[in-house]
Amino acid sequence: MGKLTGFMEHKRLEITYRDELERINDWNEFSIPISEEKRLEQAARCMDCGTPFCQSGIILNGLPSGCPLNNLVPEWNHLIYIGLWKDALDRLLKTNNFPEFTARVCPAPCEGACTLGVINPQITIKNNEMAIIERGFEEGWIKPFIPVKRTGKKVAVIGSGPAGLASADQLNKSGHIVTVYERADRPGGLLMYGIPNMKLEKNVVERRLDIMKEEGIEFINNTEIGIDISTDELTQKYDAVILCCGSTVPRNLNVEGRELNSIYFAVDYLSKNTKSLLDSNFEDDNYISAKDKKVIVIGGGDTGNDCVATAIRQGCNSVRQFEIMPEAAIERTSENPWPEFPKVKKTDYGQKECIALFGNDPRKYCISTKSFTGDEKGNVTGLKTINIEWSKDHTGKFFPKEIEGTEEFYEADIVVLAMGFVGTELKLTESFGIETNAWGNVIADYGEHTTNVDKIFAAGDMRRGQSLVVWAIKEGREAARECDKYLTGSSILP
Repeated sequence: MGKLTGFMEHKRLEITYRDELERINDWNEFSIPISEEKRLEQAARCMDCGTPFCQSGIILNGLPSGCPLNNLVPEWNHLIYIGLWKDALDRLLKTNNFPEFTARVCPAPCEGACTLGVINPQITIKNNEMAIIERGFEEGWIKPFIPVKRTGKKVAVIGSGPAGLASADQLNKSGHIVTVYERADRPGGLLMYGIPNMKLEKNVVERRLDIMKEEGIEFINNTEIGIDISTDELTQKYDAVILCCGSTVPRNLNVEGRELNSIYFAVDYLSKNTKSLLDSNFEDDNYISAKDKKVIVIGGGDTGNDCVATAIRQGCNSVRQFEIMPEAAIERTSENPWPEFPKVKKTDYGQKECIALFGNDPRKYCISTKSFTGDEKGNVTGLKTINIEWSKDHTGKFFPKEIEGTEEFYEADIVVLAMGFVGTELKLTESFGIETNAWGNVIADYGEHTTNVDKIFAAGDMRRGQSLVVWAIKEGREAARECDKYLTGSSILP
């Protein structure tokens, strides 16, 4: 694969980015692709390791190791290296319906499992994937796939996030008549409204949606199942239904003062701002502005970082990011060996922008919010915190322990809660009579995706809980295959 000595001859070369202080003045993506010559060199670093853990997609110690989609990484790296870009695209699309999404937002568990990463910096798998799919669009190789024959079977997909889109795309390839329902005014789910533009420009999402529409997939927006159309009507109209509504109940912080104004869930903060940007370039004033405000983001994950970057672009006076977990190690520890997903500290784009603009990393670790304070008008003015340390109980389970004497007060005009999600919205599952588990996720075995109600399937975060876009696509593909079997008795879908 690639060049046998490539990993010894060429160093890892990342995509370059626009300067932090320049890019915070707009909402555009900020990566700058490297030349084709350099990209061939990066593909040549793939080392013919014999056992490509990068495409294994297994779970180790509770986290993904390798690509959950089982992307044929060594194969398309080799095809890039020898200049067969269209063949590389064909290989990539065998396992991944939407590489343009995963190449932008996936945390790349494939790279964490790269064998070269044991001794050297890993292959630039994610960047190579981006180069392939964008080359495919530039060359006109990606065209609508319109089935020659339709089966006459009708399928409703509820939710147009990555799981729903993957299910719809696969079922359409089998010739079924697919309708996707979305309660928002635009399809795309979290791809449209949950991820800000600078991380995933919406013309990239719309480009794919336009292709799917040309392929015969119908999208019905502004429609909430159970309200705008009853579940009975839906099940009578369609031969099968796939639920891909996501894990949309945000984790709350139930402490004193939570009812104060200007404390927002991250999903609301990001979605309202993205919608206003798309609708009017912020001229409608229908968004949550952090301009001239002191902002505190509670939650240290990718979404928290997106909130930091959004606040900076809005012109905040300051921004902090609080994380209850301890700071990760700079390199792997003995408790996190390869090929596990690397639990190492990374400084993401929003944090880098904060450092460039304000001169400090916004993150503070092992800190817990005890209460919010407000003024006489009911607006938040700050929050009280305490530092914690993590200890093990008699079972070996970690738990947080407050450290006396570490109480602090931080001023805040806006607080954003970015602490993840705790399950799906029960009103929909209850209306269908679908069983859920203690976390509110639909009970449907992985790989089968069948619920307790006939002809209704479930996939993505709605079934597995909050997870990665790449897992959502994987589950959407699998649910489509099982639905296809249900409708026709067999399936050739992967």
